Amino acid sequence: MSEKKDVWVIIERTGADIKGVSLEALNAARNLAEQTGGQVVGVVLCAEPDAINKSLENSGVDQVRILTNAGLEDYSPLAYREVLTPLISQAPPFCVLMGATNHGKELMPALATSLNSGCITDCNQISYDSGRIAVRRSTYSGKAISTLTFDSPPPYFITIRPNQFRGEVQVASSPEVKQESVELSESTARLKLTERKVEGGRRDITEAQVVVSGGMGMQGPENFKMLEDLADLVQGAVGASRPVVDEGWRPYSNQVGQTGRTVSPNLYIACGISGAVQHLAGMSSSQCIVAINKDGDAPIYDVADYGIVGDALEIVPVLTEEIRKITQN
Repeated sequence: MSEKKDVWVIIERTGADIKGVSLEALNAARNLAEQTGGQVVGVVLCAEPDAINKSLENSGVDQVRILTNAGLEDYSPLAYREVLTPLISQAPPFCVLMGATNHGKELMPALATSLNSGCITDCNQISYDSGRIAVRRSTYSGKAISTLTFDSPPPYFITIRPNQFRGEVQVASSPEVKQESVELSESTARLKLTERKVEGGRRDITEAQVVVSGGMGMQGPENFKMLEDLADLVQGAVGASRPVVDEGWRPYSNQVGQTGRTVSPNLYIACGISGAVQHLAGMSSSQCIVAINKDGDAPIYDVADYGIVGDALEIVPVLTEEIRKITQN
């Protein structure tokens, strides 16, 4: 294997926009590369080279490799694996990072398997010492932290949990861009995405600056309409606790917590959520937390910046109306 200590990031995008978790992965890569002495390489797979905007400038990336093929317009696990496996094998980096998204959780273990390497998922901290990587991740529903290392040689594959590596990169850069056309086998090229359905048609909670979440205190799925109204008013997203998702009131994509998604918005409004440790593990890094709960002793108040003791079903409509008045004025 190569002794180079470069750190690669497989970048996810929505059209021409880089996903926030990929920018966070670049953040993590920059910090790691400063310790390994290597470069940060962003890898983009797309149909057209102009599919990427200027989001990668000043993101800490040293080089961008743009791999193009008409069959790469949309994510395909088979196509991505077919393109990336030989690329990584020819000039193995020290480490490959990707967000712990649905795509990342599918692709990274597959790449590691293809290259007979190791993969650690859902990490929230990466350290480097004496040529070895140590990765920390939450376990037992956020009650414990595990530190893991690799026994196999590089390249190492790591997915990072969203909203764990936020912050401004201190290294300004105008990255070198390398573009190359890649081939896909006939069987892979025949696979095409014919329809994309966005569940609920709403914002991704990991990308939203405001998240309005509901718990069992909302008393039924029909009452989440008031949370949707509030979220729409403040251009936010709707979240939910695990019991709510288990009951089938909201889709899993809304679940905030250790077994769901980690969010770190500017504002998190918890409505009818008691604050179990599993839920707190997924939202306690929010910049400002507002709790609305009938139980004044609920654990959610231990992390809240502001609290309203009362029935969320009564308070949320009033709060929504007051915010609407302010925005209209």
